Amino acid sequence: MISAKNAAHFPRGWLVPSLRSGVLVGIVAALVFPASAFAHANLDGTSPNYRQRLQSAPRAVVLHFDQSVQAEPNAIVVKNEFGKTLSATASAHGQTVRVPLKRLPRGPYTVRWHVLSEDGHVVSGVFTFGVRANAPPPTEAYGSSGPTTTEHIVRWAYFLSLALLLGGLGFRLLIGREELPPAAERRFYAIVGLGVVATLEVGILAFILRAEDALQLPFVRLLYGDLSSISSGTRFGVAFIAMTLGYALVAAFVFLAWLTDRRFLLWPALVLGIGFASGLSLSGHSAVDPGSSWRTELADWAHLSAAALWIGGLVQLAFVVFPKAPALRRTALLRFSRLAGGLIAVVLAAGVYLSIVRLPQLSDLWTVGYGRVLLVKLGLVGLALTWGAVHHFVVRSLRTGGARVNEGTIFSRLPRSLAGESAVGMAILLAAAVLVDSKPPPRPTPIAPVASRVGP
Repeated sequence: MISAKNAAHFPRGWLVPSLRSGVLVGIVAALVFPASAFAHANLDGTSPNYRQRLQSAPRAVVLHFDQSVQAEPNAIVVKNEFGKTLSATASAHGQTVRVPLKRLPRGPYTVRWHVLSEDGHVVSGVFTFGVRANAPPPTEAYGSSGPTTTEHIVRWAYFLSLALLLGGLGFRLLIGREELPPAAERRFYAIVGLGVVATLEVGILAFILRAEDALQLPFVRLLYGDLSSISSGTRFGVAFIAMTLGYALVAAFVFLAWLTDRRFLLWPALVLGIGFASGLSLSGHSAVDPGSSWRTELADWAHLSAAALWIGGLVQLAFVVFPKAPALRRTALLRFSRLAGGLIAVVLAAGVYLSIVRLPQLSDLWTVGYGRVLLVKLGLVGLALTWGAVHHFVVRSLRTGGARVNEGTIFSRLPRSLAGESAVGMAILLAAAVLVDSKPPPRPTPIAPVASRVGP
């Protein structure tokens, strides 16, 4: 039931924009998952299978579709890890497309294909397999350029949206527990709502960019691309699907909490939000690189969650409490100071552990790209800690009776200072985004001792 408080927030004709938003969501879903919106050909199976490891080299690559297709001579191209084409001329027979292969030596192989379906759309895809070798994920297939500057920015936007969402929810439930003034309540929901919507939309954009790079297709062709090898055949794809569904549920709880004015609904939103953030840790370096284990996955998840709660809390303090709830400034600042100390301790402890695992040698800090980006991030963290220490001393002064005389002067300067610390936190998230898309240095291969021969 809509409370009287929130009923006033609904302008005349509010249902029309809501319906328009629903239509927009439907259009986006149709663009991302076009197979269910258009009757173009769908790939039913392949031989070899996605990322299959074969003990003997296949003589052909065969694709099976759910309808008859047409294929050009270069409809299926098979390349080795060096980019050499090892496939011949492709031919289509009804629902099957086949291309003979030259003799394949041991190694990984990339298959890129495109066919014309009965509705006139060109359907494309990519997958990998290996001959007596492990096949790479399709996002690392031959021809994929890997993470770009655009992907770094998108990843940063995703981290920032998580901070706005998780940090905002954590702040409201743990710090700003009192009833907020209407203006502060509206701004809180505006920031958290922006965070959850951005988490969904930016996540979709990140998936599209990664798929576009893997398939090596322009965006228009990507709309009819077969993305199953990425969505179900990689950790990244599985995490994308799980996190998209999970944060859609989080969005529902946030919307219901705002609509019904029941703050307890924010608790499942926070718990689910932190839980689904683990998808990034389960699909990143902490899960797949040498030396990875459940400990690195847990540390990475704790590192990300604590950073999001800390930075998002700073945003709430600077842009909600101080400008819109002046009566709660002192109480909120004191509570946040205590919570931030624990969050920063988690960020530092998890970050140091992950750095030790990912950097085999201390010199890697300044000799490899991953280490240099990590140094930049450490410098930003040091600046944020110094800034936070200043705020901590301000909080300590507020606890003394004599400091109350200067409280008005202190509070007039704090919003800009908190905004500055928030900006440094966002820069830390940018460095973290670049780190996530960067490859840590390889671990040195141990040299087996040579047994000394003893003469007869």
